[in-house]
Amino acid sequence: MLFSEILGHEHIKNHLIQSASSGRIPHAQLFIGPEGTGTLPMAIAYAQYIVCGNVGNENVGTNDACNLKFNSFSHPDLHFVYPTVTTEDIKSKPKSLDFIQDWRIFLNENFYGSLFDWYNLLGVKNKQGEIRVEDASEIVKSLSLKSLEGGYKVMIIWMADKMNIAASNKLLKLLEEPTDKTVFILISENEEDIIQTIRSRCQVLHFNALPEDVIAKALMQNHSINENLATKIAHQAQGNYTKALQILNNDEDELPFEEWFVTWLRAAYSARKNAAAINDLIAWSENIASIGRESQKKFLNYCIDVFRQALLLNYQAEKLVYFEPKIQGFTLEKFAPFVSGNNIQEIFKELSDAAYHIERNGNAKIILTDLSIKLTRLIHKS
Repeated sequence: MLFSEILGHEHIKNHLIQSASSGRIPHAQLFIGPEGTGTLPMAIAYAQYIVCGNVGNENVGTNDACNLKFNSFSHPDLHFVYPTVTTEDIKSKPKSLDFIQDWRIFLNENFYGSLFDWYNLLGVKNKQGEIRVEDASEIVKSLSLKSLEGGYKVMIIWMADKMNIAASNKLLKLLEEPTDKTVFILISENEEDIIQTIRSRCQVLHFNALPEDVIAKALMQNHSINENLATKIAHQAQGNYTKALQILNNDEDELPFEEWFVTWLRAAYSARKNAAAINDLIAWSENIASIGRESQKKFLNYCIDVFRQALLLNYQAEKLVYFEPKIQGFTLEKFAPFVSGNNIQEIFKELSDAAYHIERNGNAKIILTDLSIKLTRLIHKS
């Protein structure tokens, strides 16, 4: 993978290349960045640079065979760990190695793919992805093997915050006593979700959301669209290239998030004067509870985003507003007056708490019903 294929983050590219060229390669690094910012492709390109002994500012060099193996994500000195679930074929104790072919398909389709995209490929349904102690045991085995190139071995742990306690403790021992010429690259969207003892042993690099002009330029170059459309999509993507591609391909809402949100909002608004609307909220909660947990969490994050957009419009920050409702009769201008500094913090808290409890396998129907009843009060709070 070429560094030039990775959007933006020139200062991080230069830092990684210069540190590798000078032989100052930390044994453990933590890449933190929101979805769609390129943490995973940056980790792969950096791994290729140090394993293949490339020189200059790009992943080209005399070791063509090594670079070619990296292009197919199949180099023996490059190892991956990522969240997995049980399936019909893997009924217990799943580990990353069991899904390596799916992982390579995922990377080849779009190395800016999100955790939700990965879970969709696995078909997680109502399950929770996790990195288990079996993966940590495989890490020990993999890193005990001799390097094919005679140099570095790199272990990339994608979504490291999904490690359970047993896996975290085993990894911690490896980080405390690293083997020679072994590099760990941990990747996460949420730094605080990784235990402090692991974070303290890693050099941390933060990836910011991508600038709109960088996303727009990439869309024009890679997808041959005009500047006006590219600029509009880049604004809506909010620094997330994955989201930009979804908008471009008209598949950002494979699930009817906006329809669910508007139905929920209208029922919550009506419930104050019409007690029968509570039944609508309960029916709505049952409907959302029937979809997978990952979809439920993504929907709740979508709700947070829409409330934030309404708040911005209410406080006349129109330049920051990108949400364009498609549901007939629903406009952000009519909704915005119900979202203000008087209720937004409580709304965010309730939505975040609901996502937290769903991720920890709480009863989704109870969680969503409770959230709905609270919303009936909050949207009328003056």
